[in-house]
Amino acid sequence: MRLATVLCDGRPRVVAALDDETLLDLDRAAEFARYETGTFSDMLSVIEEGDYGLEQADHLMRRAESRALLKIADVSFLPPIMPVQYRDCLVFEEHLFNCLRAFGQPEPQLPPVWYEQPIYYKGNRMSFIGHRQDVIWPGYAEHLDIELEMAIVVGKKGKDIRVEEAGDYIFGYTILNDVSARDAQMREMPGQLGPAKGKDFDTGNILGPYILTADEVTHPVALNMEARVNGVRWGGGNSRQMQHDFGRILQHISSSETLYPGEVIGSGTVGTGCGLELGKRLAPGDRFELEIEGIGILANRIVKS
Repeated sequence: MRLATVLCDGRPRVVAALDDETLLDLDRAAEFARYETGTFSDMLSVIEEGDYGLEQADHLMRRAESRALLKIADVSFLPPIMPVQYRDCLVFEEHLFNCLRAFGQPEPQLPPVWYEQPIYYKGNRMSFIGHRQDVIWPGYAEHLDIELEMAIVVGKKGKDIRVEEAGDYIFGYTILNDVSARDAQMREMPGQLGPAKGKDFDTGNILGPYILTADEVTHPVALNMEARVNGVRWGGGNSRQMQHDFGRILQHISSSETLYPGEVIGSGTVGTGCGLELGKRLAPGDRFELEIEGIGILANRIVKS
């Protein structure tokens, strides 16, 4: 199933997509079904309920109480979840090679550690916005870019997770657009600590529109990905091209470190999934769509305030 968080009648609501036009307000549906539960008060509550919460949602979707239906056109999307913690990896070799060439390295060589373990950083978990919300151009930047990424939402608490059991810790998959200020990023990265302001600014992280629950996808995940700007295809690929899949990523990050339900971990950008690789950059007013098979389309616009 595909789950989202939307704003309706002035309050956030957890919804399930019934089709391309209709959502089911799960909290209201549970109320009409006389469920004595707070499972659907927010997405984290759903995640913490585990299989029981998804079973309740499935039952409510099959009943599809008409009084709990919402039209997609009538709601505003929020991030499906505000991450408890946010990490972003760099596991697509083609993307990294393309970026290094753009930085002036005609024959780039990756350090051995990149192949030995997933590389990641921790970003600003408070800067997320949702589908159809505007990205505000940061005042210190001139060169803005999109990044087409897949992200997982952690489903349960775990530490020292083994690769073979990692799939059990994934609640679902969503689309991540790690909007990047390339000029700021290029200035700060020679300092060998970061990225920082190249990534961290209000509205700079976008998540959604839905979380596709893990039971809908074979692990390790292999879904087609595509980025478009103003209706023109920029690039894309498939998540099977990850050097380290999410099982290996979870194993590495959880080594001697506890992960918690509601954490979000990005894959990093798929090859040709950003403008830097292609010699392109965003302009004020541009509209971009990131699409991942089975999840949907994450669409936004960038504006200067």
